[in-house]
Amino acid sequence: MDFENELAGHRNYLLRFARLQLRNDAWAEDAVSETLLAALSKPQSFGNRSQLKTWLVGILKHKVLDLFRHHAREVCLDNDDASADELDNLVFKADGHFAQTPADWGNPEQDLNSRQFFQIMEACTEKLPAMLGRVFLMREWLELSSEDICKELGLTPTNLYVQLHRARLRLRECLELNWFGHAKEAS
Repeated sequence: MDFENELAGHRNYLLRFARLQLRNDAWAEDAVSETLLAALSKPQSFGNRSQLKTWLVGILKHKVLDLFRHHAREVCLDNDDASADELDNLVFKADGHFAQTPADWGNPEQDLNSRQFFQIMEACTEKLPAMLGRVFLMREWLELSSEDICKELGLTPTNLYVQLHRARLRLRECLELNWFGHAKEAS
């Protein structure tokens, strides 16, 4: 198989990754196109030092960050804070303790090896409000430092930690409903 066909074979995966990050189909298409063009223009930089997919994702991460920077001045009219405050009130008591004890997640390490788990995780991540999803994915998937995320998105460290906390709460709730709850019922 030639290099161009190998690259094309990874396009759908890269597109899913970019859509999760950017929450905008046009931007995701742009990022993936730029990634593939960069790979085609410098195939010698691949050099078989890693898997092709890993190399492409590395390029894509930089393209996604470039798009974040480029679109940083756009104003988002979503108000994630209002619905996030409602979630905090539903999940926590006034004293800060959980209103309901978190579900038993069994063996999460074993679940990480499941393709179905990652499909559910991806669906849960896509359901996050745009800003929460972006912050969570920048931190956990792109592995950016808190300082870099704050700089890229114009957040204070405190606000970043609040956003990450809210994202994790929503993901936990979604996973308990759609993955761990079903596993419990099946056993």
